[in-house]
Amino acid sequence: MTLKLFDAFGIEMEYMLVDRDTLGVRPVADSLLAILTGGNMASDYEAGPITWSNELALHIIELKTTLPVTKIGSLPSQFETAIRKLRPAMDRLNIRLLPTAMHPWMNPAVETILWPHENHEIYRTYDRIFNCKSHGWANVQSVHLNLPFDGDDEFARLHAAVRLVLPILPALTASSPIVDGQYTGKADSRMQHYADHCKAMPSLTGRLVPEPLFDEASYRSEVFDKIAKDVRPHDPQGVLEVDFLNSRGAIARFDRGSIELRVMDVQEYPGADVSICAAAIAVIKSLVAQQWSTTELQKTASTDSLRAILDQVTVSAENALIDNADFLAMFDIQKSSCTARQLWGVLLERVRRDDTALANLYAPIEIIMEQGTLATRIRTSLGENFDHEELHNVYDQIADCLDTWEPFQP
Repeated sequence: MTLKLFDAFGIEMEYMLVDRDTLGVRPVADSLLAILTGGNMASDYEAGPITWSNELALHIIELKTTLPVTKIGSLPSQFETAIRKLRPAMDRLNIRLLPTAMHPWMNPAVETILWPHENHEIYRTYDRIFNCKSHGWANVQSVHLNLPFDGDDEFARLHAAVRLVLPILPALTASSPIVDGQYTGKADSRMQHYADHCKAMPSLTGRLVPEPLFDEASYRSEVFDKIAKDVRPHDPQGVLEVDFLNSRGAIARFDRGSIELRVMDVQEYPGADVSICAAAIAVIKSLVAQQWSTTELQKTASTDSLRAILDQVTVSAENALIDNADFLAMFDIQKSSCTARQLWGVLLERVRRDDTALANLYAPIEIIMEQGTLATRIRTSLGENFDHEELHNVYDQIADCLDTWEPFQP
C-alpha cells in the first residue's frame, strides 16, 4: 500500500543500556534480545505494534513502531506498555534504560563493543572506515521521525518544508549538554558529534541540512552518486549499500517513500518525544499546505543559511537568536529577529488550534516552553559546578522518568 503525504508516521527512539546501580554502559543488547525472543539470537524483537532492535553498538537498544501508524495519539500508551514489558528482562541483567542523547561520562574508545551477530560485517566495515569507537558513532541517541511521500511532487513539497523545520527542532529537543563528565558549552552536543562522525567521507553528511533537491533523479545524481564514488575505494567488496549511507539530518528514503528526520535528541520519556514529533508534523503540514509561504519560496532557502541557524540552535537551543528575516518570513513572521523559543511559541499557538492530536499530546511541550529543553533543565539541576555523585544522581532521576512516565523537572 502506497502512503501519501501525512497518511501515517513512523517513530524510532534510542536508549542506552546501563547498570542499574552505577549507570555505566552495559553492552548486553544481544543478551536482552535473547531473553525477549526465548533464546534466539536476533537483532530485533517484535512485540505487536512496537519493536525492540539493535544497531551497531551493544549498549544501545532501539524502540520503534513496527509499522507506520495513522494515529499518533495512540503511540505514548503503546511505548509505555512496551517499556513496562521490558522490565522483567532488564531486571534479570540488573540494567535499566538511560534516556538523553549522550551518556554523560562514557568513554567510547574503551567501552564501545560492536554488535557481533547478524549484519556484523556491515558494522566492521563502518568501524574500519570511520572508527565507530567514538562519541559520534557510539554515543548519539536520537529520535527518528519518518514521513511518507508518493512521487516527485509530494517529495518536493515535503522536502522543502522539512529543510525549514530541521534547524529549529533542537530548540525543543536538546538533551545533551554534558560529555566526558563536563559541560561542552552546547545544549545539543549530539548534533556536533553527529555532524563530524563521517569526516573521513564528508559526502555522507553533506551540510547536515539537505541540499535543495526536489526530485528523485536530481537527488540520486547529487547525493547518492557522490556517496557511491567516495565509498568505492574504501569498500571494494560492496558490503555497504549506498542508499543506507546517507547521513544527513533528514534523509530521503526513495526505497520506501519517506523522509526520515534525524536531528532530535531523545527525551526523558517517550511521551515527550511523541509530543515533539506531533508538533514537528503539524508545522511541516502547515508549510506543505502553503499556509505561511509558497512551496516555491520555501525551495529558495539556502543550505548554508539553514546550517547557520542549526549551528546556533545546537549551541543555545531555545535561547538561540534567529536573526534571519528571510527565514522567519517563510513562517509568515514579519520580524528581523526572535529567539527560537519565541518562534516555536508562535508556531505552536497557530497549529494547536486545528490539530487535535497535538492538542491532546501537548503537556510535555508545555514543560519545555515554560522550563526549557531537557538540556536546560539538566543545567538548572546541576548548577555550574558538580561532582560525579551529583551527576549520577541527576541522571538517575532522569532514568526514573521512564518508570514514572513524567517529565524531568529540577
